[in-house]
Amino acid sequence: MTKQQPLKTIPERFVVRPATLWFDRFMNYFITVGGLSIIIAVSLIFVFILLQVLPLFRGARVEPQGTFRVPGDDYVVMGTDEWSELPFFVNRRGELIFVDTVDPGGPDHRPPFTQTPAWLDEVEVSVVAYNAFRSQLLYGTSDGRFATVDVQYEATFPERGGREVSVQLRETPLMRISPAEVPVQRLAYGNSGNQAIVAAMQQVHDRYELHAVSLVQQRTLLGDGELSVDRSYDLSEHLDGKPEHLLVPSDADGVLIGMDDGRVSYLHFDGHEFHKRQMFVPFRDLDDRRIVSMDFLLGDVSLVFTASCGANRIFSLYRDPQRDARVWGHTKTFPDLERGASFYSAAMRNKAFLIGGGHIASLRYATTESVRWEEALPFWITHAALGPRYDRMLFLDDQYTLHCYRLNDPHPQAAWRTFFGRIQYEGQSAPEFAWQSTGGRDDFERKLSLVPLILGTLKGTFYAMIFALPIALLAAIYTSQFLRPEMKRFVKPVMEIMASLPSVVLGFLAALWLAPIISNAVPSVLLAMGAIIVAALVVGYLWGLLPQRIRVQLKPGYEFLAFVPVMLLVAYAGWQLGFVAERHWFVVEDPSTGLQIADFRLWFPYATGLGFEQRNAFVVGFVMGFAVIPIIFTITEDALSNVPEAFRSGSLALGASRWQTAIRIVLPTASAGIFSAIMIGLGRAVGETMIVVMATGNTPVTEFNPFTGMRTLSANIAVELPEAPYLGTLYRTLFLGALVLFLMTFLVNTVAEILRQRLREKYRAVE
Repeated sequence: MTKQQPLKTIPERFVVRPATLWFDRFMNYFITVGGLSIIIAVSLIFVFILLQVLPLFRGARVEPQGTFRVPGDDYVVMGTDEWSELPFFVNRRGELIFVDTVDPGGPDHRPPFTQTPAWLDEVEVSVVAYNAFRSQLLYGTSDGRFATVDVQYEATFPERGGREVSVQLRETPLMRISPAEVPVQRLAYGNSGNQAIVAAMQQVHDRYELHAVSLVQQRTLLGDGELSVDRSYDLSEHLDGKPEHLLVPSDADGVLIGMDDGRVSYLHFDGHEFHKRQMFVPFRDLDDRRIVSMDFLLGDVSLVFTASCGANRIFSLYRDPQRDARVWGHTKTFPDLERGASFYSAAMRNKAFLIGGGHIASLRYATTESVRWEEALPFWITHAALGPRYDRMLFLDDQYTLHCYRLNDPHPQAAWRTFFGRIQYEGQSAPEFAWQSTGGRDDFERKLSLVPLILGTLKGTFYAMIFALPIALLAAIYTSQFLRPEMKRFVKPVMEIMASLPSVVLGFLAALWLAPIISNAVPSVLLAMGAIIVAALVVGYLWGLLPQRIRVQLKPGYEFLAFVPVMLLVAYAGWQLGFVAERHWFVVEDPSTGLQIADFRLWFPYATGLGFEQRNAFVVGFVMGFAVIPIIFTITEDALSNVPEAFRSGSLALGASRWQTAIRIVLPTASAGIFSAIMIGLGRAVGETMIVVMATGNTPVTEFNPFTGMRTLSANIAVELPEAPYLGTLYRTLFLGALVLFLMTFLVNTVAEILRQRLREKYRAVE
């Protein structure tokens, strides 16, 4: 027998080529650098978004700009032009003194000058009131008459550069407010364009009287004519004490009277008569209820009160459902001042106001109940004015020196409470979360709560995943473990092609085709879906009870040929039964005709008190589910198919069924990959934009009702960012929404990665 020769080893076969080693080292560095680059890029994106958001949470910055000497006099009113370059002061005689605050040492600087109404020499002025929003003065005389004076500024831009502001007065003739020729002590005026009201308080002997007149203005082809008195009203019966404050809103729909004992009476004007609608006490809980100041906020639907102790509160109009009328209610409470306010000036571009007394000046924002700036100034303040552009603050001290301050507060409404807290906005009876970034009027109170958008994002994701997860996971399990290989080669590419469908196409189909179908047949849809689920369980159970000789008639992997016809038949039956159920159970009475109507769309709001919209989360669940299913299916199927074949063979050899093998062996082993698939699908649903915009109506609501729409963070950014003013509050708020979305996905992905690693270690196949 021949002895076998030992095998000779060839050392060269184990020598790696230098090029291969170089390429391997290069790829190691390349992958490392690529990973670090991704981390750096994501970090830079986070930093960029954060830098856009941080200015929202900065307070107001105030810097001294200069001082100017004002001729000494007893001033009762202070006002300013749009640019705060030519403020004016009104003395008790009714004269207007203008002070130029531009370039005091320049050749074009004007010394203080005076202007007066044409009729001022003929009368004795008893009271002067000022409406800063209309730049209008209201004069009351000692013989019971009144007149308005518009302070009209005009800017010109000479060739040498700069801006020159000129002023002229436009006054109305004197009109009588009441038969009594006694001095007018309080005066208020409101003009909505359609109607105008002047209210005046007088003291006749020892009795206080309140009179009001409605004004009319003739309009011709040559322009507006003069104002004249239309009707007179004696409102003295509504006075049961001494009136200290008198206001008429700009809509000229009522009169507000503040009494010396702290009561406020609200007389509503319906166009013909005055009716006492409400009496309230702003400081009912205080020992001293007296009202020191009572003024309107921008829009004239909110009243700013201060008490003698410095308490500062706001009352706003809202609709009372019990009275079915608009009444005043307490909505905001601010930190106390040191004393009752001696000066007040409301912003003309937002809901801010400047208030204070003595040395203290405080800039506050009504919507958020926040103090934007507060400081004890080194002088005693007698009058103050907030610049119409919200960029200047002017203070007159007791030594007749005008102090000008530059104001930088680009985002006064921004606060944590604005974005994440409940706020009672003007016109609402209770605090709420709301998003409404634009309105039809300049005095609109922006609503920038992100809570409806966050809830909308969670809502859309929730309904999409409820629909997508069972279908995608079960389809992946069946395809990888039970379906024949030749059928799998057809099914998997078709599912992957579904992922390439553009979101805008799915959104278009959902909005114009699917939403009307579902909204018209909700019971049918629900019954068809429920019938399919129940039928699948029943048919699967019965199939397992059939004798082996019958089941072997279908090759393993072709069982769907027996199941699909049954599912289609059951779905059709459920669809038809839905219309029968709607006719019997979902009936509501038409209040106008008294007829019984079988319509789920009408029955659902009637029975539950919730809304029903055609484009809703139910539709989004279907359509967004179709967008998410291919992603989850593909990754899950790959994870299941990559489980070593030896695991399946060993399980089957030990007597386990295919179903037991799939559930107890294959599924746990692939759980890490399946979890990754679910997280990727979740991220796809969270970031979806076009489907949500087109299929839900994009309405920001806070309820999880499946039959109402929603607005998600991503959809809100896509819709609002093109129209947002660059670096404005809305612009930065949208970036805050992006930051919240970024943090949400980062947190979810971090938790998901931790869980995935634990699953991977727990079900590791190879040590």
